[in-house]
Amino acid sequence: MNKLRVGVIGTGHLGVFHAKMYSAIKRKGGITLTGVCDVQEDLAKEVAKKYHTKYFTNYHDMLNKLDAVSIVVPTSLHYEIAKDFLEAGIHVLIEKPITKTLEEADELIRIAEKKGLILQVGHIERFNSAIRAIEPYLEQPRFIECQRLGSAKRKKHIKDVGVVLDLMIHDIDIILSLVPSKVKDIEAFGQSTISNHEDVANVRLTFANNTIADITASRVTNEEVRKLRIFQEDSYILLDYMHREAFQFRKSDNYLIKKKIRIRKRDALKVELKSFIDCAKNKKKPLISGIEGRQALGVALDILDKIHMQTK
Repeated sequence: MNKLRVGVIGTGHLGVFHAKMYSAIKRKGGITLTGVCDVQEDLAKEVAKKYHTKYFTNYHDMLNKLDAVSIVVPTSLHYEIAKDFLEAGIHVLIEKPITKTLEEADELIRIAEKKGLILQVGHIERFNSAIRAIEPYLEQPRFIECQRLGSAKRKKHIKDVGVVLDLMIHDIDIILSLVPSKVKDIEAFGQSTISNHEDVANVRLTFANNTIADITASRVTNEEVRKLRIFQEDSYILLDYMHREAFQFRKSDNYLIKKKIRIRKRDALKVELKSFIDCAKNKKKPLISGIEGRQALGVALDILDKIHMQTK
């Protein structure tokens, strides 16, 4: 089989990492990094030179040169660019959130299904080594608590969406994958501090099976925290994404027995991109397809509606 021709649209903070990883895996991964694209020519040129590929300033010039593409641009551009590549018969990995609206997501899913293409959404935490490691310890979550706090000093925070679509959507996606039930109620609070969108948010999701999930996300704190706690009938699991550590606490008589969960630490983006390549080559269903991306977006948009209602 010929090598898969891969490209990256957007050479900002995250796009550079996509280009770097594709370049790292291209020899053994059966791909070629055909090109990178950015409207800022100096950025595209710099990244292309560093990773020994071509650069473009108009993604339309790449439509007949690729088999698969990573789209790493502002959310407002996701739909238009992804649609053009899908209609050109190119497999697409699109960074989260999938699109701005459910209607746009539905259209991308429809095109991908019609053409038999891979549409994968970049919910990278699903490929986090710690998440993979706790899977054997999962039973039936009854209460889930998530904290995702980002420093106010972050220079690269996303400006076209608030913290719900920027950070919290990672935890929404994880929770939806853990709870086999539909969300029946949402309570939400959000506050703008440094942008025109909510920069801190707290949410409670109640599911039809009575599981409850509390999520806190902030991009204006002075500390970096990314933790997940899963409380089950006879145990709870503590997961630290940042340090890739996990522990199980299991009830035994009147005591809790603490067990460290062994984690095989791997680069989540590298695992994600390898999975995308494998799906594109072998027509496998992605772990996070457009459908899962749409589900996470749907809950996130419902949360934003609640936040907007309480701020009126």
